[in-house]
Amino acid sequence: MNLMPGLQATASALEAERTRMNIVAENIANAFTTKTPEGGPYQRKIVSFESVMLGQQGSTDKTGASSAVRISNIRRDDTPGKTVYNPEHPDADERGMVLMPNVESSREMVDLIVSSRAYEANLQVARTSRQIAKTALTLGTKS
Repeated sequence: MNLMPGLQATASALEAERTRMNIVAENIANAFTTKTPEGGPYQRKIVSFESVMLGQQGSTDKTGASSAVRISNIRRDDTPGKTVYNPEHPDADERGMVLMPNVESSREMVDLIVSSRAYEANLQVARTSRQIAKTALTLGTKS
């Protein structure tokens, strides 16, 4: 008998949110990277999630299935970045213009806060599930 049926879904959501926070941190770290190994400025990355149905252990049909979260893809945001005038910059063109990454720090900070709060909420679900399981195991042992 599975005492914590939602724990697998919660664990997958925690992993997905951790990955999203890592991608947001990478975006912030490269907010001023004007030259990448591929050439050109850094392009912001976006994480997409999807829901996946999982059959519970020992179940032969889909009626006992629960869902989980997984990352469907991590893609580049192809929106062009701003062009700024900075003739002293090593990546400036002949007119002194530098193509900057399409990373907006304020947007990334909002994404980081949202992801962090989702992570905290899923962590609380895991804690609550553990407490429920502990309580269920002690039922009947107290007289």
